[in-house]
Amino acid sequence: MFKKVDLSNINLLDSVMKIVVVLAYIIDNFNKEGLFSYIEALKSKNRVVETNETDDEDLDKAIKNAGFCYDPVEDIFYSEINPWQRKEGYCNMYDESAAGLGMIVDAEPIYFNYGGKKWLIEFWKGQYDLSTGGEIGIYTADNDLNNIMRTEELFYNAVSDEDLLEMSFELIKNGKVLFKREGKHWWLTGFKVGEYSEPSELVMNMKITLKDEKMKSAFILGLRKAGYSNKEIKIDGNTISLVFEKPHSIQPKSRLKETDNIIQAKNRLLCASYLVITSPYTTFPDRMKALKERAPVLYNLMVRTFAGKKAYSAYKEIQKNYN
Repeated sequence: MFKKVDLSNINLLDSVMKIVVVLAYIIDNFNKEGLFSYIEALKSKNRVVETNETDDEDLDKAIKNAGFCYDPVEDIFYSEINPWQRKEGYCNMYDESAAGLGMIVDAEPIYFNYGGKKWLIEFWKGQYDLSTGGEIGIYTADNDLNNIMRTEELFYNAVSDEDLLEMSFELIKNGKVLFKREGKHWWLTGFKVGEYSEPSELVMNMKITLKDEKMKSAFILGLRKAGYSNKEIKIDGNTISLVFEKPHSIQPKSRLKETDNIIQAKNRLLCASYLVITSPYTTFPDRMKALKERAPVLYNLMVRTFAGKKAYSAYKEIQKNYN
């Protein structure tokens, strides 16, 4: 918890914001190295759902364009059913790019075969720049590509409406439930702005209902191949319950201890600055108004994060390498 800070102490606030800007500059330049030069800004891959708004016109526009919405009850952002990301699919390079884009996230891809297709159900949890969050995504690829590329190297498409699955998760931090999500979806997400976490502090309790017995068996086989033991897999009919705490999978090569520390230092300061300014306010619209007035740099960072234009271009650029 952060101590209450006298917001009239402008010198302290200015100092914090200067540090945030410097670290953001460092991370931005890091993004321009190697792989991150052409997949800069995939961070819009996460955030926010349907008719609820924040009462901030600029932010609401950015959120809507990015395919997210705000839930005032849970105080989180989450993805709607048909954001633009649904057309852009998934490949493992997205995970490789995440760290350099400010997202220190544990990833757990589960691969299996079912119905003449290759399936990928992946879980994520961790720090997404200014937010703590979690995700479950469902994707497929044609089986005829199996002889050309390894399963983990394929480009996957988000599933169609007929393949949406009932699923749910609760995101827990150090024993405390941050929020819960459930629904029939292809990309079930939740992101809590201003909450700072290390991925190791987070646990996702998940349930996924598969289409039938055959799909359930295939998914269980995929879980076992990923390293899950029978004790970790709870079965109730066609519903599988899992606890995602420590990843069984090898994490992206971009997750290096040294760079993780630098990126998380920046994320920690972003969240601390956000809380210093917004802690006196109980509603998200009031928090955004305070942020816009007292820390426009931080406010503009939020708007740019949700805007997602660079991310859209990045996804398109990556897809060219798979065609």
